Amino acid sequence: MFEAWGRALYRKRRLTIVVALLFVAFAGVWGTGVFGKFSSSGNFTPPDSQSQREQNLADQIFGRNEADVVVLYRSATLTVGDQSYRRAVTAALAGLPRQDVAGVTTYWSTGDPALVSANRQETYAVLQLTGTTDGDRQDSYKAIEHDLAPPVLAAAGLTAQVGGDVPTDLAISNQVSADIFKAEGFSMPVLLILLMVIFGSLAAASLPAGTAVVAILGSFTVLRLLTLVTTVSIYAVNITTILGLGLAIDYGLFIVTRFREELHRQPTVELAVARTVATAGRTVAVSGVTVAVALTSLMLFPENFLQSMGYAGVATVAVDVLAALTVLPALLAVLGPRVNAIGIRRSVQRPPKAETSGAWYRVAQSVMRRPALYIGVIVIVLLTLGTPFLKISWGGVDARTLPSTATVRVVQETLDSDFPASSTDPIEVLVTGARAASLTAYTGRIAAIPGVTAARVTAVKGDAARIDIGYTPATVSAQARHIVTEIRALAPPAGAVVLVGGSTAELIDELSSLGATLPWMALLVGVSTFLLLFLAFGSVVLPVKAIVMNILSLSATFGVIVWIFQWGHLSRLLQFTPTGSIEPTMPILMLAIIFGLSMDYEVFLLSRIREVYDQTGDNTASIAAGLQRTGGVITSLAGLLIVVVGSFSASGVTFIKLTGVGMIVALLVDASVVRVLLVPATMRLLGRANWWAPVPLRRFYARYGIKEDQVSEQPVELSPARS
Repeated sequence: MFEAWGRALYRKRRLTIVVALLFVAFAGVWGTGVFGKFSSSGNFTPPDSQSQREQNLADQIFGRNEADVVVLYRSATLTVGDQSYRRAVTAALAGLPRQDVAGVTTYWSTGDPALVSANRQETYAVLQLTGTTDGDRQDSYKAIEHDLAPPVLAAAGLTAQVGGDVPTDLAISNQVSADIFKAEGFSMPVLLILLMVIFGSLAAASLPAGTAVVAILGSFTVLRLLTLVTTVSIYAVNITTILGLGLAIDYGLFIVTRFREELHRQPTVELAVARTVATAGRTVAVSGVTVAVALTSLMLFPENFLQSMGYAGVATVAVDVLAALTVLPALLAVLGPRVNAIGIRRSVQRPPKAETSGAWYRVAQSVMRRPALYIGVIVIVLLTLGTPFLKISWGGVDARTLPSTATVRVVQETLDSDFPASSTDPIEVLVTGARAASLTAYTGRIAAIPGVTAARVTAVKGDAARIDIGYTPATVSAQARHIVTEIRALAPPAGAVVLVGGSTAELIDELSSLGATLPWMALLVGVSTFLLLFLAFGSVVLPVKAIVMNILSLSATFGVIVWIFQWGHLSRLLQFTPTGSIEPTMPILMLAIIFGLSMDYEVFLLSRIREVYDQTGDNTASIAAGLQRTGGVITSLAGLLIVVVGSFSASGVTFIKLTGVGMIVALLVDASVVRVLLVPATMRLLGRANWWAPVPLRRFYARYGIKEDQVSEQPVELSPARS
């Protein structure tokens, strides 16, 4: 199948390129419009959780109660008791257009002392915005953004700073978009330079880079199509950029490298293209499906954030594989031997070194002389690196994810330090069907829970009441989560139904949902990876080994992430504020991405080993030859991808930075230790058992396996192919 596809692309090479150019033009115009279609909120809350049901029902009964916008007022000389202070704030708020502001809460409208700082020189107003969706409320905020600090405040000696949910979401969204353009602007020129160094030729180097452009624009187009039928988070752009660039470079480098080899083996360019697609193309297809399956597992989770990442990831992988198996072979067919044009070193015209010589061949021989020693040392080191993960502490996303100079973060930190705890983000209890006396008694029981600073009924309508609960611990801390657990454990008033919500309850429900879904994710990824690798290599041992290797690599990566981002090591160097916790969706997202990329390299390596093994039947020789052919490619791929994700490690959003740093650690561990040292050592110890499968499965593989096409090779070993 792959051989026939390669021949067909050769015959239709010019038509394929024309169609690709038309698609790129369309994607560049229409697909890039996706940036205006994303959701900025990135909902982390399970839709059927108790906290979400509480919010939906409370909004339905009482109207929205969220702190959409918080305006913090300060004076160096006046207190809130001064009439000039009150008049200035009241005038500033009265000037806001009513079509954008649904409600305003201030100290003077409620008399609530929680809205005043201890020195009485600071207060804040809470604004509810009009609009039924996050996008509508963001539009309302943009309409009033420049009216929140009018001259009347400065005239009275007051300053105003803006925070709250909507400005925070927008600040994160804007930072993510800025990081994307910065990453692409930095990485593309650097990637092209590195590709020139790796290939020694501008023509060859431009092919993976061109494939990356097609893949990213194609991914944006698919994402825009997805926004027509479902909500897609703005954070999905990060996975699209990382995978779009990374996999396009991976697949491009792998295919171009193989094509340059085949030019020295085949008598015609057509046969070189056919052989390249039959071997490297097959490997790319298997790798792409494996990566896509890992990312598909994110769709199992009910959280919109992870689902969006799954949509974006699978779309990106599909476009990458399609571009690598259509556009790239067509370009190679047109270029032929000119793929080595504009060379920066003469060696690009020479045939590749023999598989029984070279630096990577010597590395493999060294490893296989002492396999047990290598395995023991590497496993101990990886497990040691992973030990901090055993002490991971989960937490949520708040304004601290932004740089310390961000206004919304300054406002949030001021509210936390200068005002009664959690006054803008209370634990919210909705009680329906309770009598007044029992409601009073129930509120008193809540107030008696350790850590609770206040519990008061803030709204009553019919038989429904809302209780807002202040508390001492930080919103996303384990202590605050314990308070929510204690409240949920209280017996409700007789005949009443109680729902507990708020940010802390949302985090509890998120953790519960993730914990319940994670085993199904592991089952899907494990079983599908096993089946795909079996169909590709005909062994039941190699898939198990590959999964174990990935678990070791992931454990080391997660341990380093906890050491850095939870415990705060290197925080000054990386310029972030450690919160003492990790947002729980981040390791799951990283698990899917890193597992897929690690399996990508595993497939590249095993494909060449299997190819030589089928020819020689010699396990040891095939391992050494396979590493000689792919060791340089794998380390080059990892280095190029590190350039891509390295720019994300400089992101101004902490959890994006965490993803970038985590992927760098994973790539370093995987490419420099696991694939080129641990895999050869393990395969040497296993010997012929590497290729074992029960007789029924061997028959199944013989009939249905994704085997390499048998393309006839001419005995023209060292002469360049003729077009």
